[in-house]
Amino acid sequence: MKDSNLESYIDYLQYQKGYSSYTVESYYNDINEFLEYCSKEAIDYKNIEYSDTRIYLMYLKEEKKDINSSVNRKLSALRGFYKYLVSKKIVKNNVFSLLNGQKKSKKLPRYFEYNELEELFSVPNTSTSKGQRDLLILEMLYATGVRVGELVNIKVKDIDRSSRKILILGKGNKERNVEYGEYCEDILNKYLGYGRKELNTSNSDYLLINHVGKPLTERGVRYILSELIKKTSLTKNISPHMIRHSFATHLLNEGCDLLSVQKLLGHESISATQVYTHVTTDRLKEVYYNSFPRAKKDK
Repeated sequence: MKDSNLESYIDYLQYQKGYSSYTVESYYNDINEFLEYCSKEAIDYKNIEYSDTRIYLMYLKEEKKDINSSVNRKLSALRGFYKYLVSKKIVKNNVFSLLNGQKKSKKLPRYFEYNELEELFSVPNTSTSKGQRDLLILEMLYATGVRVGELVNIKVKDIDRSSRKILILGKGNKERNVEYGEYCEDILNKYLGYGRKELNTSNSDYLLINHVGKPLTERGVRYILSELIKKTSLTKNISPHMIRHSFATHLLNEGCDLLSVQKLLGHESISATQVYTHVTTDRLKEVYYNSFPRAKKDK
């Protein structure tokens, strides 16, 4: 359903707040689902009461069987929407601010082992322009740990090839430099020398180009990754964020300190990076048993 207030809010998120297209689409879908529910139940969302929000919460949990993280995401979207409506004097109160989120189950970040990434990296055919681009996507996500929204916004001019650094525009329009290594450098040079020239029929400034000559989108990157993993023996699902998790986990496993990983990931707070310390427990156990003199008896 089309709603002028929702359309206005989406424009606000996209053009004033600078949210990524993927985030904006998620907000739109979550809020639109609520508006359709209100329409079906003959509820005026501009005059909604706290009791209505409680019933909607029960609907999500008991009828839709949404998991807690999905419920929390939807409530967060609605809190933001109603905060906007209050600021525009369309509603008097943000009733969703009174509704508590659901208790989250603690989930550790999923990541790839290094040998799994090696198998994934062997899939693209680098004799083709698309294959060069696809391998560059994999190498760059892993080499830099950038978010997918940051990746698709890289322009060729942002890359300093002499020092192997890329200027990234991150969350909140904050800039940071990320490094990339020799494996990434090899495919980047190959892609810039051939693949990108073949794909870039519209003279785009962006690094990654799709099959019709336009800048590659976040959705496009996700589709490419899902197609690549189908050609491996791996049974894991894949996402750009999972490769970012792999980047952080492998750095910590190799002894990198948490503050450095925080800076490389572009996390504002160290607490966002601390989740990775749990992932490295197996590595710590291995180090302990191999290093501590009284960890095991001589046989």
